[in-house]
Amino acid sequence: MRVVCIFRDDQDYSRSVNEWLENFRRQTGREIEVINPDENINFCETYDIVEYPTILALGNTGDVRAMWRGKDLPLINEVLYYMI
Repeated sequence: MRVVCIFRDDQDYSRSVNEWLENFRRQTGREIEVINPDENINFCETYDIVEYPTILALGNTGDVRAMWRGKDLPLINEVLYYMI
């Protein structure tokens, strides 16, 4: 499966998202793909992403398995479940 984090790096929430991503990498040894919505407008339109940050867990065919939106980021174990 593919897990993607969509957010803008120049916003008030950026620091907490970057810290969460770093904690995720450190605790799991896995990386989450980061997408800038300004550079990937088609991706955001396809998955109807209008709130940032958004974390998507996508199946092998691109179907959405889970989605977390807003500044309240999910637990690391919740996201790791979709990467195994």
